[in-house]
Amino acid sequence: MLRTGPLMALPAVLRSFGADPARLLAEFGLDAAFFDDPENTLSITTAGRIFGRCVELTGCRHFGLLIGQQAGHSSLGAVGFLMQSSEDVGTALEALARDLNVQDRAAVVSVENDGKHVVLSYTVVQPGVEHLDQILAVAIAAGLNIMRALCGPQWCPDEVRFAFARPAGVEPYRRFFHMLPRFDAEQSALVFPAGLLRQPLPGADPILRKLMEDRIRELQLRADDDLLAQLRRLLRVMITSPDCSLAAVARRIGVHGRTLNRELAAQGTSFLRLREETRYGAACQLLEKTRTPAWEIAAILGYTSASAFTRAFRRWSGAAPAEWRASRAHRPPRLP
Repeated sequence: MLRTGPLMALPAVLRSFGADPARLLAEFGLDAAFFDDPENTLSITTAGRIFGRCVELTGCRHFGLLIGQQAGHSSLGAVGFLMQSSEDVGTALEALARDLNVQDRAAVVSVENDGKHVVLSYTVVQPGVEHLDQILAVAIAAGLNIMRALCGPQWCPDEVRFAFARPAGVEPYRRFFHMLPRFDAEQSALVFPAGLLRQPLPGADPILRKLMEDRIRELQLRADDDLLAQLRRLLRVMITSPDCSLAAVARRIGVHGRTLNRELAAQGTSFLRLREETRYGAACQLLEKTRTPAWEIAAILGYTSASAFTRAFRRWSGAAPAEWRASRAHRPPRLP
């Protein structure tokens, strides 16, 4: 499920193209005023289909980018205000990665720091989402606005990445980001110098921060993920990292590897099975949404060779990666 706050501009953008938002939303059983309340929620699959109809109706292939351009930290509600009241940029982004799941349970934000650069990424964990490129455009455009709210209106990243194929018209992306993004990437992300994490925030407010932390704690208690949900979200981020072992994942969760294995066995599954499910879902997204060669996807997902990836993918889907990509008919991927 997604909180509609970051999508509130959708009706206004539709109207700017001369389209009737009420008529379009009615196709999905939604009231004309649905996007007036930022606390409303809808599934990411429904959001993807709505974006598909918006693109079809307006002829605008960068419709999601237009929505994201109007979303900032305030669209994230309590999470956004927690970020704004944090002491520095690093603490604010930690809060985003840790707490976004209270309002967006279909994706995960990650802040990866190698000491020189930070990769702030947004990854959809739900498989088979239609028009994923529109959703990712919303997220990364909103991410740029959030970073500018933290760092100043002139802030620009070193690089912008999108995990979908290069669109026919890239100029709207170039204008908004002040650079040409890298398309066909393994993840959708903003990349910037690691030193920025230490930059203090002028809006730091310990009292507001405490209020927002308490509010988010209430929301977490209402809809806390179980172990499997937490693990699937974490695996979707770590599956493209150099170390996605049981020990590494257990450390991130804060338990011993043997303990994690026992708990998973009690729920009728295993770490290896969940990791393979995650690899398959990530492979499907990259094969369908990007033009990245299969051998490169194999390397991204940690396979020792393209042939090992091909064998695994054929075992999951019944087809080789190239065959699956060629015959893809926009159906949700089948889990192994």
